Amino acid sequence: MTLARPLQTLLLTSAIALALPAYAQQAEPADKAQKASSEQAGTSVIEDDFAALYGTPADAQAQTTRNADPWEPYNRRMHRFNNAVDRTVARPLATTYVKVVPQFARTGVRNFFSNLRAPVTMVNQALQGRGDDAWDTLGRFLINTTVGVGGLFDPASADQVPKRSEDFGQTLGVWGWQDSRYVELPLFGPRTVRDVVGMGGDMPLSPIRQVELDTARIGLQGLQLVDTRAQLMAIDGLRDSALDEYAMTRDAWLQRRNYQIQQDRRGGDNEYPTVPVDAMPMPDWNN
Repeated sequence: MTLARPLQTLLLTSAIALALPAYAQQAEPADKAQKASSEQAGTSVIEDDFAALYGTPADAQAQTTRNADPWEPYNRRMHRFNNAVDRTVARPLATTYVKVVPQFARTGVRNFFSNLRAPVTMVNQALQGRGDDAWDTLGRFLINTTVGVGGLFDPASADQVPKRSEDFGQTLGVWGWQDSRYVELPLFGPRTVRDVVGMGGDMPLSPIRQVELDTARIGLQGLQLVDTRAQLMAIDGLRDSALDEYAMTRDAWLQRRNYQIQQDRRGGDNEYPTVPVDAMPMPDWNN
């Protein structure tokens, strides 16, 4: 792998976050009175949905999340696009996957991809100065890769080896990049500018992206996306019934990322599914 590949990837992903919302400033603003009424009526619904999703009510900080969303017109349009793709492609595939594939097989698939996240997690734990956690993650990866037959099984959990998930976006937050603008990316969904920069740092560490055979790599990425979407089916009812599903998603995402970063500062644990950066097809900069 050359230095040019991760550098180009970092520049590409950063440009996406900064360039895509630019045309939103040309959009006509929504009717302010109607929007204010909708937001006021939807506040309690959003708070209830957040509490159901994450076990705790959204605190006062959740009310400041709109200040982190200066590109809301663009983000809402992209959110509608992503929802359309989800309804027509991702959700039907995930539903079929759950119906056809037995639970034990789905657990094996989930374990496999979770194990492949270990190198990304380990490097970011080291960058955060959490050496003990990085050693735990390395040990977990070695145990599950060998005894767990390539990660299909999870004997490390039986040995009570902690399971954690880290990314470079969290590392940037630990380093001090606390506040960041919210942006919704095509297919990837909710992110912040900090997370988009972090994606460029995580991509070169992904084992899946090191698979040179295109058919094998794309097949693994597709399976990973379907598995991730299947994990999110539990909250489909909440999303569908939300008065303002975009606001609920945005506020929950920003609160979630803040929670993860604060947990990282305290050395805590977190594990929530999201669209994995290594599951999306990206250019092969070596060609």
